[in-house]
Amino acid sequence: MKLSKEIHKELYLKMVQTREFEETAARLFVEGKVHGTAHFCTGEEATGVGVCSALEVKDYILQTHRGHNQGIGKNMDINKMMAELLGKATGYCKGKGGCMHIADFSVGSLGANGIVGGGMPIATGAALKQQYNNEKNVTVCFFGDGATNGGAFHESLNLASVWDLPLIFVCTNNLYGMSTHINRSMNIEDISIRASGYGIKSISLDGNDVVKIYEETIKAKEYVLKNGPMLIVLNTYRWMGHSKSDPQIYRTKDEVKEWKEKCPVKRHKKYMLKNKIMSAVEIETLEKHAVRDIKAAVEFAENSPEPQIENIFDDVYAD
Repeated sequence: MKLSKEIHKELYLKMVQTREFEETAARLFVEGKVHGTAHFCTGEEATGVGVCSALEVKDYILQTHRGHNQGIGKNMDINKMMAELLGKATGYCKGKGGCMHIADFSVGSLGANGIVGGGMPIATGAALKQQYNNEKNVTVCFFGDGATNGGAFHESLNLASVWDLPLIFVCTNNLYGMSTHINRSMNIEDISIRASGYGIKSISLDGNDVVKIYEETIKAKEYVLKNGPMLIVLNTYRWMGHSKSDPQIYRTKDEVKEWKEKCPVKRHKKYMLKNKIMSAVEIETLEKHAVRDIKAAVEFAENSPEPQIENIFDDVYAD
């Protein structure tokens, strides 16, 4: 599959936007402008961007608590994302949800979830709705490696398999469930083999190769519409801690350095230059574009009003 220049451009811009978003948000956290905790996906940009850029508006996604790349990949409004992160009334959840609880039904995002594996049962229901209405779209559910040890993972894969649902399960394997390495929590090296117990097709990919992820997502969508669910495991690494309160004493600086050398953003840049897809000047223009976008998002957020106390009970299901 040969990707067009426009697709390469989209993939690179979204990854750089994500990197800028995360690094800027981390700085704002230190400045005390982000309330509560925060979970960043720096180093994992290719996963959410590669998958979501291959989807259509009517394809659903369920995001994780580390899902800014997924949101940007699905074309969510970066201004509203930043405003929500800063707890402003113009945010996706009017400043009440924070970075772990953003959703945008207009682009197919059914929401991020702070519960490990919490999006899987919801995704199963969403895919059932698509099947029932004979829609030609899919649901994509993101989750981390740690979630594959939970009941929601096994229950959702089983039910999706029994009903042949148009559902793509995407495991972002960054090697650590909080501070626990996968070799201490499971006796398998390849998480994708867990799908075989449910009669589901699965593949394991380099999670830092945005081109391959995009290509395989296109194929996966075609497959699940005809055959039912599948599991994609994207093997990657988070550069930052699990959250901003993580002292990261469970891994070495050398390990982090080794993975930073596999940077998905730099990798795609080198790929485009080597294959003469874009010039260095064109790439630099995209990078400046991303910086401007995030700077504008911060200005939008900081100039937005705070939520008002009289609206505290708005948008809740019961008093």
